[in-house]
Amino acid sequence: MGGHALLILLSVASLSLLPGAMPLQPSQAWSLFKLRQLLGDPPVLGTWRNYTDFCYGGDYKTASAFVECYEDSVTQLHIMGEPGARPLPTTFSIDAFFTTLSRLPDLKVLTLTNLGLWGPLPGGKISRLQKLEIVNVSSNYLYGELPRGLSQLGSLQTLVADHNMLGGKLPGWLKDMPLLAVLSLRNNTLQGTLPESLKDMPSLRSLVLASNNLSGNLPELSNLQVIDMANNALGPKFPRLGRKVASVVLAGNKFSDGLPADMLASCYLLERLDVSGNRFVGPFPAALLSLPSMEYLSIAGNRFTGRLSGNASCGENLRFVDLSSNLLTGSLPGCLLAAPGKTVLFSANCLSTGDDSQSQHPSPFCRNQALAVGIVPEQGRKKSGAKAGVVAVIVLVGALVVSAAVVFVVRKARLPKARPARRLVEHASSAYPSNLLADARKNLWSLGWVGLGGKNGRNAAANL
Repeated sequence: MGGHALLILLSVASLSLLPGAMPLQPSQAWSLFKLRQLLGDPPVLGTWRNYTDFCYGGDYKTASAFVECYEDSVTQLHIMGEPGARPLPTTFSIDAFFTTLSRLPDLKVLTLTNLGLWGPLPGGKISRLQKLEIVNVSSNYLYGELPRGLSQLGSLQTLVADHNMLGGKLPGWLKDMPLLAVLSLRNNTLQGTLPESLKDMPSLRSLVLASNNLSGNLPELSNLQVIDMANNALGPKFPRLGRKVASVVLAGNKFSDGLPADMLASCYLLERLDVSGNRFVGPFPAALLSLPSMEYLSIAGNRFTGRLSGNASCGENLRFVDLSSNLLTGSLPGCLLAAPGKTVLFSANCLSTGDDSQSQHPSPFCRNQALAVGIVPEQGRKKSGAKAGVVAVIVLVGALVVSAAVVFVVRKARLPKARPARRLVEHASSAYPSNLLADARKNLWSLGWVGLGGKNGRNAAANL
């Protein structure tokens, strides 16, 4: 008997002595080697040999490629190539690849990243892997829409397909996946609006769709704990969140309403909020700084207003704050500067900070910018409303008086000069006092009723 054959027999005999230890089914071992061949024998699988015992050998395992078994069947397969892997040759068939995978019927966890896989996901072949719970096919060249066959994976809990070229709309049939808790499709080419059916997925906890081409308002996301929709074209309304939310990233979109202060104030588990690079307006809810779990807060690059107080409080977990490029006035809260280890950015506001390293605009700049986009403080609205009628009266009467003076001067200039011109100008304002003031009263009463000054306009007219 040859030495190699004797070694194999001894290995099998030793495995049989271990409780529950069984060699991998030959058909599944063949499938693993077939997968290696279809991938073009990548270096990451260089430790796979014909005599490898994938279930109990252990010597072939690396951090980038390994198999886990239960008894004599594969339950986990992890193959992770080098970042930046090029697409596999044109002879590669993703259909043949997933046909081979389907011969591992007990597979629960599948990781295939940075391998150069390309083509549309074959839903029919994927649906055969009924026991799949976790799938990660990130950093490949997969394209096309998500296949309907995924909805037949009743045990699927996590689907990660970041950094591919998947397109189309996010399908409404995702609600048919009762256990799906994590869906991550970052950096693909998804487009259109998100389906309202997302709110009908009670198990969904993490939704990551950053860096796609999504648009429109977000549906209700009250079940989610992690939301990352950065770098899309979503908006203008801020989504409705639940109290258990822990991370909200909406940077680089088109949100233009204000932040719902009451809703956010009740999010006691919120650790991260990033709404930078949008079009938010209105007052900045300073209470966000004091949320007990808040660690990361960025509102940079918006048009938030408000007067900050140096006495405002901060949560003890707060580590990063970016208030840059807004219209904030007042003083930077002392709690942002007192404790070491915090990163605080606040340039391009109108704050009184005494810190020359982060330049500020003069106070009138922020007020003028706020007025330009229609943001007027409530107190300012009341004062401006009360004085609007009076200002309108003064302007209108002044215009009428000057116009009458000009007409009078022109007419008199055509008559024989009985007096010096200087005298005509001095008395021009009293040339037609009754007619002028009567017309002014009539016009101002009319303006008062159509909204210019309201009651103030009518009172001013009565005083003429």
